[in-house]
Amino acid sequence: MKVLTKKRSETRQAPNPAKIMETGMAFWASKVLLTAVKLELFTYLSKGKVPAHKIQKKLQLHTRAVYDFLDALVSMGFLEREGLKENALYSNTADTDAFLDKHKRSYIGGMLEMANNRLYPFWVHLEQALKTGDPQNETAQGEKPFFETLYEDEDRLREFVSAMGGFQMGNFMAFCNRFDFSNYNTFCDIGGAGGFLSAQVAIQHPHMKCITFDLPKVARIAKENMARIDCLPRVEVRAGDFFKDDFPKADIIAMGNILHDWGIADKKLLISKAFDALPEGGAFVAIENVIDNQRRKNSFGLLMSLNMLIETAEGADYTEEDFTRWTREAGFRKTTLIPLTGPSSAAIAYK
Repeated sequence: MKVLTKKRSETRQAPNPAKIMETGMAFWASKVLLTAVKLELFTYLSKGKVPAHKIQKKLQLHTRAVYDFLDALVSMGFLEREGLKENALYSNTADTDAFLDKHKRSYIGGMLEMANNRLYPFWVHLEQALKTGDPQNETAQGEKPFFETLYEDEDRLREFVSAMGGFQMGNFMAFCNRFDFSNYNTFCDIGGAGGFLSAQVAIQHPHMKCITFDLPKVARIAKENMARIDCLPRVEVRAGDFFKDDFPKADIIAMGNILHDWGIADKKLLISKAFDALPEGGAFVAIENVIDNQRRKNSFGLLMSLNMLIETAEGADYTEEDFTRWTREAGFRKTTLIPLTGPSSAAIAYK
C-alpha cells in the first residue's frame, strides 16, 4: 500500500502559479491590444507588410518602446512579422485583418474602443461595486447615464450602433444558419439597433418579412442601413419604446443582448410582452452570453454579468435554467439552446 501511495503522489501534478500570474497580470495584454485598436494599427496594416519605422511615424510613437509594443502583439498572435527589429516587416493576422480593420463590415473593434475608453477605467472600481451593488460608470461620478448621453449626440450614437452591429454579426449569421425558419413567416427584433439581425434574416431567408423595433433616434439609423443594403421593404423599421409600447406581432420575437440589461422583474415583463405578441407555436429568441447551468464553463458570460453590475442598476446575465423558469412562468411550453459563436447562444422559448 505504501508503494502504491508513493506512485500516486509522484504522478500528481505539482502546483503551478502560471495561470494565477497570467490572469492576475492580464490587464497588461488587454491594454496593449486595446491601445493598438484605438491607434487604428490594424486598419493601417490592412494593405500589407509595413516596416516598424513607418508604423512609428504613422501612429506617432516614441522610439523607445515601438519594437516592444509591436513584438508583444506578435507574441500574443495579433500580428505577423518577418525579420527582426530594424529589418522587420509587420502585418495583420487573418483574424485581425478580418475583424479589426475599420474599413471592413466585419469590424468588431467598436466594442474594444468602448472597452478602452469607458469600461477599462470603470472596472478599477469593481471592489466598490461588489461591496455596494451600485453601478460604477458615469452615474457614480454624478454624470448622466451613458445611454442618455449617447442619444443626445447623433455622431456618437451612429458610431455605437454600427459598432454593436459589427460585434454581433457573427452571432446573427450563425443564428440565421442554425435556426429552422421553414415554419415561420414573420420576424421582429426588439431593441434591434441598426437592424442588422433583421437584415440577416431577410437576406438568408427570403420568405421572411422582418421588423426591427427601437427608439425613434435609433430607428432612423436602422432605416438608413436597410436602404443602403437594399433590405427595404422586406425589413420594416418601427419606432417605439419596448417598455411603454406593445411589441409588433410576429411569428418570431428576438432580443439581442437586451434581457441582461435589466433586473428580474423587467426581464419577466419583457418576456411576458414577447409571449403576448406571438401566435401559438411562435418562438421567442434571446441572443446572449448564456451562462452554463453549473456556472463553471462560460467565464465570459460570468464576466459580462459583472460588467452589468458596473454598468446598470439591476442588470445581470443568466443561465439556461433561469431562462427556462422565466419563460415557463410567462406561459411558454418548452425551451432549447442553440450555441452560436464563442460564448454566445440563442436561448429559445416556444409558445
